[in-house]
Amino acid sequence: MTDFTAIRRNMVDTQLRTYDVNSKRVLDAVESVPREFFVPPEAQALAYADQSFTVTAEAGESRSLLQPMILARMIQAAEIEPGDRVLNLAGGTGYGAAIMAAMGASVTLAETGEGLAGMARRALLSAGVESVPVVVGDLSAGYWAGQPYDVIFIEGAVEIMPASLTEQLADDGRMVAILGHGRAGRVALWRKTEESIGIRSIFDAAAAPLDAFRQPVGFAF
Repeated sequence: MTDFTAIRRNMVDTQLRTYDVNSKRVLDAVESVPREFFVPPEAQALAYADQSFTVTAEAGESRSLLQPMILARMIQAAEIEPGDRVLNLAGGTGYGAAIMAAMGASVTLAETGEGLAGMARRALLSAGVESVPVVVGDLSAGYWAGQPYDVIFIEGAVEIMPASLTEQLADDGRMVAILGHGRAGRVALWRKTEESIGIRSIFDAAAAPLDAFRQPVGFAF
């Protein structure tokens, strides 16, 4: 039988710690969440490898899951504190949401369709995470029913950031996403103050682009 606990601890020590993930709260949360429940069943043996996975729902919806190193470092950048209200957009099967919930946050996961949402609900339940509601809708619109959020966490690459999302942030709220894609992608942190929204670049990262956050194609004349 595979000793996932030992493999998970090894991932934390050899992947996350060597990738500038040094927050004890993030490391402890990652070590407590069984990623094998959140990857495709046929890939469980590789659940703690340094790689992303693509999951596909029965209806044909698909989502690319971030590498653990990138995900953990993004969560660290979000500066999540116990009690924070977090909106997790494009959360896939719910691995990131489970980590943030283990850090004491109140997390809502949003996905684009019932197929992916159902996968997330089943994976979270299998991992023993019962505190994360999963909702369906247009990701670019956020989820107004739960705002204001201390953190909006987007698991994928974006080309634009809709104003509707920053409007749902609380004062001193943070938003984390991968801005741009391919070799040009960088994890960015937005922070809201009473006067403005500031943005700073954190580290290089690549992820699949999210359709809801693509730059509209202009008309050609």
